[in-house]
Amino acid sequence: MLIKVGFEIAYAAPAATPMVIMLSIHPSRFADIIGTETIATEPRVPIKFYNDSFGNLCGRLVAPAGGVTFHGSAVVRDSGRPDAIDPGAQQMPIEQLPDELLLYLMPSRYCETDKLAEVAWSLFGQVAPGWARVQAICDFVHNHVTFGYQHAHAMKSAHDVYEQRAGVCRDFAHLALTFCRCMGIPARYCTGYLGDIGVPADPAPMDFSGWFEAYLSGRWYTFDARHNVPRIGRILMATGRDAADVALSTSFGLMTLTKFHVISDEIVAA
Repeated sequence: MLIKVGFEIAYAAPAATPMVIMLSIHPSRFADIIGTETIATEPRVPIKFYNDSFGNLCGRLVAPAGGVTFHGSAVVRDSGRPDAIDPGAQQMPIEQLPDELLLYLMPSRYCETDKLAEVAWSLFGQVAPGWARVQAICDFVHNHVTFGYQHAHAMKSAHDVYEQRAGVCRDFAHLALTFCRCMGIPARYCTGYLGDIGVPADPAPMDFSGWFEAYLSGRWYTFDARHNVPRIGRILMATGRDAADVALSTSFGLMTLTKFHVISDEIVAA
């Protein structure tokens, strides 16, 4: 299938402001882009692209006084298959993990493994290691946390989510991946497009989505504690230890978000 993705995001700024943006499709999906992905600004300013330490594609620019609007667009070829399921996927002993995966077992800004380790072992210590354990974590988080945009807070951590039992998609992902790390399973945060493809349309405005990946049997598998069912049409944009590593934009000065519009729709042949 073909999926049309894009965005229009605007910021107001009282003065010229340096920015870093992470609005591009992830390099792992470059081969699936039909033609080219476009990211343009209004007014027009140059963007210098680079890859960060996680392999995400980022852009540097200086937004002019008054602000800037970002327009993005791409058509992506997708298999149309839901997220992979592999109940036989095994949890690897920590001593056998590649060196570069060890940071995905460590605590990070929003994922306090030290605060949740005892809780995690009490909940999941008796579950078989591997796929069954990650799925049990997703089941728990899905049932424990209530979704609602009114519960969003930029400073909310995994421990906060566990105690408050409410949040948005990033909070579901933070709590689930923190539990995975507590149980010795490398887990990383993911952000990207997830349209209402193959599911009833959500009346809420479209947004970027947050989920996580767990490392089992030598590869990364997608898990989504918020929806807790395999989904179609997931387009990855960035990965990191948690949401702090994959911020859509970082401004080095005062800026105010004034418009936020995202699309991710299947292109249906006429």
